[in-house]
Amino acid sequence: MNRIPLFPLGTVLFPGSRLSLKVFEQRYLDMVAERLRADQPFGVCLIRDGNEVGPPAEPHPVGTLAHIVDVDVPQLGIMVVAVRGGRRFRIAERTVGRGGLQHGDLRILDETQVQPVPPEEAGLRSLLQALADEMAPEPLPEPHAFDDAAWVGYRLAELLPMSAESRQKLLEIDDPLVRLRALAGWLREHLSLIRQ
Repeated sequence: MNRIPLFPLGTVLFPGSRLSLKVFEQRYLDMVAERLRADQPFGVCLIRDGNEVGPPAEPHPVGTLAHIVDVDVPQLGIMVVAVRGGRRFRIAERTVGRGGLQHGDLRILDETQVQPVPPEEAGLRSLLQALADEMAPEPLPEPHAFDDAAWVGYRLAELLPMSAESRQKLLEIDDPLVRLRALAGWLREHLSLIRQ
């Protein structure tokens, strides 16, 4: 069990994803400074109830460790923090401290061994490769792993135009092959809606 500060957001961070955060509330400015000194991550969770700014929001129980890779201070009282998603976690217990900063006792979730993308979902890998080509010169985060079902699923989940709640459901799936099947179902449903 790990006790980690939490940063509830209106977006989902996936393992391996990059995210830029504009930080200006004192509780989070202090948290980022402390995490930098300790060279430790904090937890990012999608907000289940509440808002990013103001009283502490209730987060979804499954989130992702956010490792700080860069910090810029464009003006006094504002930080722009670049993070990279690490391991997924589940909040076992959550507390709200003075100033509204939340901490969670986290259970780090096991990740399965690398599994290849199955032949029946090869179209998802091709779609991701096409999306990656469209994104140039802003590439997908390295290292690329187009043969890894988990990596392909996470990248599609962050790139496809779906709701934050849909992304959260995909984050909570433990089996990468089940995640790919869910993504394939989402695509079939939304492509049929477009054709109607």
